[in-house]
Amino acid sequence: METTHYCIEVPAEAAGQRLDAFLAARLTDLSRAAVQRLIDDGQVLLTEGKPRSSMKLAGGEQITVEIPPPAPAVPLAEQIPLDILYEDHDLIVINKSAGMTVHPGAGVDSGTLVNALLGHCTDLSGIGGEIRPGIVHRLDKGTSGVLVVAKNDIAHRGLAEQFAAHSIKRLYWALIYGSPNEDTGKVSNSIGRHPTDRLRMSGKAKHGKEATTNWRVLERFGAASLVQLRLETGRTHQIRVHLSEANMPLLGDPLYPDGGRFNNLKDTRLKGMISHLGRQALHARVLGFIHPLTGQYLEFSSEPPEDFSGILAYLRETAAAGATFS
Repeated sequence: METTHYCIEVPAEAAGQRLDAFLAARLTDLSRAAVQRLIDDGQVLLTEGKPRSSMKLAGGEQITVEIPPPAPAVPLAEQIPLDILYEDHDLIVINKSAGMTVHPGAGVDSGTLVNALLGHCTDLSGIGGEIRPGIVHRLDKGTSGVLVVAKNDIAHRGLAEQFAAHSIKRLYWALIYGSPNEDTGKVSNSIGRHPTDRLRMSGKAKHGKEATTNWRVLERFGAASLVQLRLETGRTHQIRVHLSEANMPLLGDPLYPDGGRFNNLKDTRLKGMISHLGRQALHARVLGFIHPLTGQYLEFSSEPPEDFSGILAYLRETAAAGATFS
């Protein structure tokens, strides 16, 4: 693997943010600590030279980032608490917390779900590759919810076949800006790397893979809604791309544009809660699959974390009181 290069222009609305916080939000697979290491190692440059992590952005700067390839080694086991929903000899189902990267990668070699799993399990090594043992699918760093990991080759192959056949049941909850005209809908197009922003994916890519997302409105709150999403495919950033390009952007998404929706909100408390969220309001609510060895259907669900559920509770409370969020 080669060094990955990014050139990022700081938007005007990011003025006042710390450099490390801004980059951690944009480089969605990197933790803030990993970003700080890149800055300290001189791999983050601005026009005026080498910055500090605490530097406050003014807006309009050009940032160059170089991320070295991951070291070709087995990740270290770390004693990191896990929310385990189910475990047997063949697989383990985790309720992943928001902010945790799934596997080591460029600029991230610790604090990941894989590091935590290696600290918990004794039989993950080798499955899925040296730096991704047991990983059959993934959730973005900022997305919380249910994720399954294989413990052996047979389980890994069986689960991978179900994901490839799109027979896995995957339901997500998301908080979006706006109130869709319809109660249900489907977004289906090809998704590939954005033609100009290499951090993002896009439905306008020349060479993409087909992706389909079904959505259904669960609750409406004026300028925000709770929607449930059912995936037929599992492309990188699929939900975030589809909803953003369908004019239903996720609350808090640091990478995909919201069309000015956040800035136009008049409710200062709601804006503060979204800012505190610091990530996309997306939660993997339900995961169902056939156990690859026993043949039994298994289904798991988890409630959204406190930051997500807090916004939802506030929306419900104020909507019941007759308030709007225009």
